[in-house]
Amino acid sequence: MDIWRLPAAELASLIRARKVSAKEAATAALGRLDAVNPIINAVVDHRPDDVLAQAVAIDAALARNENPGPLAGVPVTIKVNIDQAGFANTNGITLQRDLIARTNNPVVDNLRKAGAVILGRTNTPAFSYRWFTKNLLHGHTKNPRDPSITPGGSSGGAASSVAAGIGHIAHGTDIAGSIRYPAYACGVHGLRPTLGRVAAWNSSGAERPICPQISAVSGPLARTVGDLRIALAAMSQPDARDPWWVPAPLEGPPVPKRAALCISPDGLEAAPEVRDALVDAAKRLERAGWTVEEIKNAPPLKEAADIQTRLWLGDGYEAMLAAAEREGDPGALACLRGNKSKVYPFDSAALSQALTRRSALTRDWQMFFETYAVLLMPVSGELPFPDQLDVKDDASFERVWRAQTPMVGIPLMGLPGLTVSTGLVGRVPVGVHIVSGRYREDLSLLAGEAIEAGGTPASPVDPVES
Repeated sequence: MDIWRLPAAELASLIRARKVSAKEAATAALGRLDAVNPIINAVVDHRPDDVLAQAVAIDAALARNENPGPLAGVPVTIKVNIDQAGFANTNGITLQRDLIARTNNPVVDNLRKAGAVILGRTNTPAFSYRWFTKNLLHGHTKNPRDPSITPGGSSGGAASSVAAGIGHIAHGTDIAGSIRYPAYACGVHGLRPTLGRVAAWNSSGAERPICPQISAVSGPLARTVGDLRIALAAMSQPDARDPWWVPAPLEGPPVPKRAALCISPDGLEAAPEVRDALVDAAKRLERAGWTVEEIKNAPPLKEAADIQTRLWLGDGYEAMLAAAEREGDPGALACLRGNKSKVYPFDSAALSQALTRRSALTRDWQMFFETYAVLLMPVSGELPFPDQLDVKDDASFERVWRAQTPMVGIPLMGLPGLTVSTGLVGRVPVGVHIVSGRYREDLSLLAGEAIEAGGTPASPVDPVES
């Protein structure tokens, strides 16, 4: 049995039953990392002795008849932009190579409390700005299914690692698609939770500007929707350090299984393969007992994406640009310079106007989810992009941002979004985007399980070399 291939839920059950030891699981995970990480460069920092020590502690707890938690002994990865005590929170930049965290981010603490073994830290683009994963400090992460396409970003290392069998669950962060797009690109599943669902805070740096605070979240990537469920439950435990954390139940009241299908929200140009995946996913839902209604448009999404971009990149733009210029990372500079006309200048009047519209748009979306349990729509208007497309030229940069509208808009309202991988076009993954009301991840996951039952790309995979 290749332990590293197992779903997290199955592995945790075997470890709790003492049919597999946590040390055996950790050893298998380290072996897989050694075998494939040199090809994909997904994990950029790990300490084998520490990994084994964590696993031995889990086995010792089991020997004392203690319950180590729902993720007992499961190896997981952590994105390199959150604090893990004793490790550098680099966020993919040389400027932070020596920013050593003294305490854990609440996400790390909650995963450890659930019994997870932290296997390693995964790559991100510089400043976590892009849907591609390359930086001057840690290098270039590749997609294990096809190195000619992006692994996604900013949680590209997370998606690449879990798709290649390095760890069973990966942590990611998402402010504009940074969990959902890497999952889409690497052919796995990824959940952006509701704002306030998962407590998070980095003590290693200054407080973030208010606009990123109200839209950035941490969440899980995994090879099964069931593993997303247990990862979400583990990550979402309370932590007083995050003022945005909300004690919302993981399961809400039952609602009719009614889904809206929107193939071209706000006139988005969807590639034929994207359209086909959505129609197929809708049929899978119908076979599982859902009612699916195709609609021409959801509540405003392009406007939401424009405001989200303005808030995310406009709040502190000059300081961001100065830092990116000091770093000299081409991708980060392309992101900031390419969006300058959309986000700068940003003054108190612009902030007030954006937040006022945010309230109105959030109300529109909340009312929409009074009618529908979930919305099924594209993750992106295109199949995963050729790697590094956004720095090719100005037209390519605009093409990338235009296609990503469905993902960029959703965080403005604080909504949860789930990417479910549904198939392959040759070697290139394709999937769908499921959105639900705030704190109703359970509905997205329910729909996701029905879609997943109709077939997903085989994983984990052995990486394809360039």
